Amino acid sequence: MAIPVLNLGASHGQLIQQLGQMSNRHGLVAGATGTGKTVTLQVLAEGFSKLGVPVFAADIKGDLSGLAAAGKAHPKIDERLAQIPLPDYQPQPCPTLFWSIDNDQGHPVRTTISEMGPLLLANLLELNETQSGVIYAAFEIADDEGMLLLDLKDLRSLLLWMGENAKQLRNEYGNISSASIGAIQRRLLVLEEQGADQFFGEPALQLEDLMHCDFSGRGVISLLDASTLIHRSPRVYAAFLLWLLAELFEQLPEVGDADRPKLVLFFDEAHLLFNDAPKSLLNKIEQVVRLIRSKGVGIYFVTQSPLDIPEDILGQLGMKIEHALRAFTAKDRKTVKAVADAFRANPEFDTQEVVTQLGTGEALVSILDHKGAPTPVERVLISPPESQIGPISQAERQTQMQRSPIGNRYSQPVDRESAYELLKKKAAETAQEQQAELARKKAEKEQLKAEKLPRKNSGRQRQSVAEAMVKSAARSIGSQLGRQIIRGVLGSFFGKR
Repeated sequence: MAIPVLNLGASHGQLIQQLGQMSNRHGLVAGATGTGKTVTLQVLAEGFSKLGVPVFAADIKGDLSGLAAAGKAHPKIDERLAQIPLPDYQPQPCPTLFWSIDNDQGHPVRTTISEMGPLLLANLLELNETQSGVIYAAFEIADDEGMLLLDLKDLRSLLLWMGENAKQLRNEYGNISSASIGAIQRRLLVLEEQGADQFFGEPALQLEDLMHCDFSGRGVISLLDASTLIHRSPRVYAAFLLWLLAELFEQLPEVGDADRPKLVLFFDEAHLLFNDAPKSLLNKIEQVVRLIRSKGVGIYFVTQSPLDIPEDILGQLGMKIEHALRAFTAKDRKTVKAVADAFRANPEFDTQEVVTQLGTGEALVSILDHKGAPTPVERVLISPPESQIGPISQAERQTQMQRSPIGNRYSQPVDRESAYELLKKKAAETAQEQQAELARKKAEKEQLKAEKLPRKNSGRQRQSVAEAMVKSAARSIGSQLGRQIIRGVLGSFFGKR
């Protein structure tokens, strides 16, 4: 049985191949703008797909959509093939799915506030320690009250309710200041303005939809169109990638030492995952990166400089592909030295010197051998992709989406009963109870008033017989007969006629 390998390129006419069983030990693709990182990512994604490994990649510039179309003949590709022994090279497309968070360039990607969790949400909102504590309290209250937090309006409603009931909640959940709630609400408005309201909700993305193989056994490549998201809301982009990482870690079972990964993730613009992240989040990312390979997941960070990646995470990356770096300033030269020192030295050349001389499509490459040890760095010509270099047309993308096995599964948002609806119902019930209480008090007041009236009458002096007769006479004064009777009675009563 053939050992699965991933063809990367060639050095001195010899193929450089990454073992499939080492491909879940993560990797790095780095280099300055315009040095060939995107094509390298494309070649890696193709290679994993041919090994039967599903791939998820963020498409920052839209160029990776070319994976869905067969490559076209080109003199530069012919020149590269003459230098790299690839006997099985054949222009062909890859099975591809398109996804999107903030536009119509793919199937909608959503998750819920509850699934995002308080740690990632606090980082997404850039909250301070006190405000983060309020978010943690909100999640705790939602759990205790049996309320689902699905979208932004659920969270806003819960925060409003917490502010109105802060005194009652203080003993169990700590101080909930109106200032913190106000600050969080303002951040939520900004987030909504950036399009995050499309990201939070249902139906939420199911991980199994990212882990398909087609009928021929090739892994399906899922591309997240981030061409607008990366500029409009880079923090939402980073939050999604971190959420995806955490969900895979929590949901996937252990697989042990398999001959190839179950899934490979490519995180482009990887520095966004770590910028301004609190220590608690960085520790969580490091833990997930270290342990998720036992779940059969390989993570490949794509960035301009390896120094964009925290040192503790960088040390866990097995495959390293470094495209050209520029050394124009003292800071650049320091970066070049640090990158060169991270490779296992090759006695045939000076790594620090070569990394500044690489041409487009060339890279310094170090992989893991069958024992998991890094090999000496090699200067490698990266293989040309079999799929199209550059984006496909909008019409081709739409055709791909219409043929997608996902269908309309995520097309229509679902708004089931959650915190917003429950709190709205509770508010209506409270208002109804208050109205009933006011009506009851009003009725009691009127009844008390009615009961007091007879007491006032009984307290007055009993009227005399004469007064009673006078009042009776007054009621009869309206008729002639009455007046005659009155005169007769009064006359005899007072001794007069």
